[in-house]
Amino acid sequence: MSVMVSPFDARRSRTSEKYTAYPADVLPMFVAEMDCVLAEPVRDALVRAVTDGDTGYVGHTRVLPEVFADFARRRWSWDVDPDLVRTTTDVSVAAVEVLRRVIAPGDEVVVMPPVYPPFREYVREAGGAVREVPLLPPAEDTAPDSTAPSDTTAGWRIDLDGLARAFADGARTVLLCNPHNPLGLVHAADDLVALARLAAEWDAVVVSDEIHAPLTHADAVFTPFLACCDEAAAVGVTLTSASKAWNLAGTKCALMVGASDRARGWFEGLPVEVVERTGILGYTASVAAFRDGEPWLATLLAELVGNRRVLAEELGRALPGAGYRQPQASYLAWLDLRALPWGDDPAAVLVDRARVALSSGPDFGRQGTGFARLNFGCSEETLREGLARLAAAR
Repeated sequence: MSVMVSPFDARRSRTSEKYTAYPADVLPMFVAEMDCVLAEPVRDALVRAVTDGDTGYVGHTRVLPEVFADFARRRWSWDVDPDLVRTTTDVSVAAVEVLRRVIAPGDEVVVMPPVYPPFREYVREAGGAVREVPLLPPAEDTAPDSTAPSDTTAGWRIDLDGLARAFADGARTVLLCNPHNPLGLVHAADDLVALARLAAEWDAVVVSDEIHAPLTHADAVFTPFLACCDEAAAVGVTLTSASKAWNLAGTKCALMVGASDRARGWFEGLPVEVVERTGILGYTASVAAFRDGEPWLATLLAELVGNRRVLAEELGRALPGAGYRQPQASYLAWLDLRALPWGDDPAAVLVDRARVALSSGPDFGRQGTGFARLNFGCSEETLREGLARLAAAR
């Protein structure tokens, strides 16, 4: 049975941003939220909590750290120490608060565009300055034939030489996105090891946002940054959540994971309220997701792989000249629309011309000029409708 629902059916009962930001006739394919039903274990846990009135402040338990450690061991053979796991409201708060522990005001923090737009805001909110070290694109000047099934985002790479220059100039922190949004790139283990050793050489810190990791597809291997080598464990902190894989963003719970005494010190320096603000319903939902939600996740991933394939097969026919590399993780497609007559920000044109809402490419950095991000976390019928609308807008 499909886990996806029609976005127009969802709009009748849901009040989240995805279904309220645009008029009712606009197909919402922008924000990273899926058109899906909740996993049954998660739904049942939330219903039970509400029925029991268990909606107060989050408790002082080790359940979620222990459950996540079990999940990480099963999923990635990653040994997480539950004593080095803390919770907070979401990954954005986790990023800001960890950065506040590891940088001084004005310090440069490296981000790797094209990248999730709030990364820059995290740095500024924490008191830092953004230093851009863009990812290295694939060797080809333009995206290869979008119909090629093997055409994935694996061609993108971390610019290690650019990072070395940034460190030489004084940057001492990297905000890593792994898997990388908007590309769906799963960073190669060798690149992560090289990043960790470079950070160790310069006494730098790597803060790794791994929120999309449970959504890694079968043709890629996700490597947790902290598990890639001893140097990574010494220099890094991982931020993650059940919110993307199980569609739980509004329940407000994320994890900060360390692997060293240094990280323990950073966590002990966090204001008490950073942890206390964790949502108890988010905590409850996260426990259920990581402990009992993998069968549902397997069904979801199968549907996403199907949509990923449909997009690869149909995009070139719907939009001749458009480029697309199949993401190795998540449900976000980075569309190269530079050959189409829609200017620097195609999403701004298409919301009116096609009645499809996409994410603006330039928001992800200047490397996003002429691009747009499409969310295919939907039914195949919805995806095909979106493609038909885009084709009609040519």
